[in-house]
Amino acid sequence: MIDIHSHILPGLDDGAQTEEDSIEMAKQAVEQGIHTVIATPHHKNRHYENARESIIKHTNILNELFTTHGIPLTLLPGQEVRINGDMIADLNNNELLPLNDTKYLFVEFPFGSVPRYAERMLYDLQMEGYIPIIVHPERNSELMESPDRLYSFVRRGALTQITAGSLVGHYGKKIQKFTEQIVETHLTHFVASDAHNVKTRPFSLAEAYQYIDDNYGIDTYYMFLENSELLIENMNVNRVEPEKIRRRKFLGFF
Repeated sequence: MIDIHSHILPGLDDGAQTEEDSIEMAKQAVEQGIHTVIATPHHKNRHYENARESIIKHTNILNELFTTHGIPLTLLPGQEVRINGDMIADLNNNELLPLNDTKYLFVEFPFGSVPRYAERMLYDLQMEGYIPIIVHPERNSELMESPDRLYSFVRRGALTQITAGSLVGHYGKKIQKFTEQIVETHLTHFVASDAHNVKTRPFSLAEAYQYIDDNYGIDTYYMFLENSELLIENMNVNRVEPEKIRRRKFLGFF
């Protein structure tokens, strides 16, 4: 498996704090069958700033450490960027880091809201040749209250990534239900761990994939698996075409 969202780099954000923490996380990932992880530290979320060159440097250091310890895990560089008005300028200034330097870029909303300019920013990113991926939309309170906004973002070309723990109930029944509805209406394209540590916010990716297989079938299971592979290769991922998404069915869930 490939995990496209993690906070495994030590000392950069609220994830791993030491190299020992990173090693523990790496071992847990390997135990779950994960062979490749994208490190995506927070950037410009009012608490942390981690520009691309720093992330690449720390990713290389950690890869060398994993090799020294005989841990069969490959780390790739990425970034979880809080949406802001400077994203286009920061891309042009080579400050932002798309996932594995592909056309795919993580975009994080504040947990309690969706900025008014979000639709325009997602559009502008696409006009610059990038594909924005909205991370953990299932944990955003405004999207839960107004799911038509999520539908609109996806219809206009954005992708989304749900969190493994959300799908299997680690964040409560309300978030689990919303996550299931997002999967059922084909409004998400990736499942990832968003792992921060091995205890309170572990990988849980194997559990999530088993849940997908049990509840949504083998085709959905392989779609999520393949999309993560296509992403790191900078290829087009599988998605339901916007005109085929039944908006009334989606909104009727709520």
